[in-house]
Amino acid sequence: MSILIFIVILLVLVLVHEFGHFFTAKRFGIRVDEFGFGFPPKLFGKKFGETEYTLNLLPLGGFVRIYGETPDEENMKGPDAARSFVNKAKWKQALVLSAGIFANFLLAWFLLAVCFISGLPTSTDSAIAGNQLSDVHVVVVSVVPKSPAEKAGLKTGDKIITITDGKNSTTYISPETIQSFVVGSAGKEIDIGYTRGQNSQTNIAKVVPVENMNDNKFEIGIAMDTIGTAKLPFFSAIFEGLRLAWSLAKETLSGLYTLIVQGLHGKGDLNSVTGPVGMVGIVGDAYSFGFVYLLSFVALISINLAVINLFPFPALDGGRLFFLLIEKIKGSPINPKVANTVNTIGFCILILLMIVITYHDVVKLF
Repeated sequence: MSILIFIVILLVLVLVHEFGHFFTAKRFGIRVDEFGFGFPPKLFGKKFGETEYTLNLLPLGGFVRIYGETPDEENMKGPDAARSFVNKAKWKQALVLSAGIFANFLLAWFLLAVCFISGLPTSTDSAIAGNQLSDVHVVVVSVVPKSPAEKAGLKTGDKIITITDGKNSTTYISPETIQSFVVGSAGKEIDIGYTRGQNSQTNIAKVVPVENMNDNKFEIGIAMDTIGTAKLPFFSAIFEGLRLAWSLAKETLSGLYTLIVQGLHGKGDLNSVTGPVGMVGIVGDAYSFGFVYLLSFVALISINLAVINLFPFPALDGGRLFFLLIEKIKGSPINPKVANTVNTIGFCILILLMIVITYHDVVKLF
């Protein structure tokens, strides 16, 4: 089920991104030869008008084949050169290239607005002024691998309902009271009652805290937050959806920058990067927590796709925009052979990186 949901999500994200390119190119009178989901080899295709719509074997992305996007003698000077991408004004080329990025941001904005209308899980620290959160609980936001909490079965998204050490218990659950129980346990077993996803049944995790040698305090290996549901009226949801989408885009850009800088300094860590295999598991978890969680996760992926494509790397939209900037500054086109070669090398590097990340995802499963 998780794999099917992931494929559907990928299909939607790719179609939205490529439709941005497709729609803008058509509006500017540029010929679009193919709209493809997945990467070749081609399984089958159907032509409508001048554009062929294809389904390809590798469902890891998609593409729009725009006439003249890869410059050659025919599309630069041939009989249909007037409809060639390369012969359009630089600002039109820039809009076509950036349209996919913009489309993914619009999709994220729309999904987040829907989440706010339906009821979006929100930290009490990030609550919108004047809006009362409902269904407030202490929620596990991360679990340290191989920690007592993970061994006891606790997962990200679990709502902590009760806590007891066999002698003492409390009806007031907060991150502070939970931490107090853990620190004061002296390594003895405590019972943590929790609910998961849409199931209201209370489960019990028996956890034995371990001592942290840095501060001599006991811990179980979780991070917590107090989270409730924010439900907004239509216009407020539209505004807050935009604000959250913009905030997530800035955070994603900052995270990507940090990852690249650390990589250049030899401090990169693939544990913070997830590929298709890892994404299937995350999608399954998000779906089990509820449909709104899944929508918000899709919004986050869409923003990630937009930010990554904005990066000025060959074969990405940002790389092609960077080439346009160079051409504008130098006042003449880049040699087509050089541009095509650089983009091909960039594409191969991206495929190699995807293989490495996928391999790392598989290794983490064992």
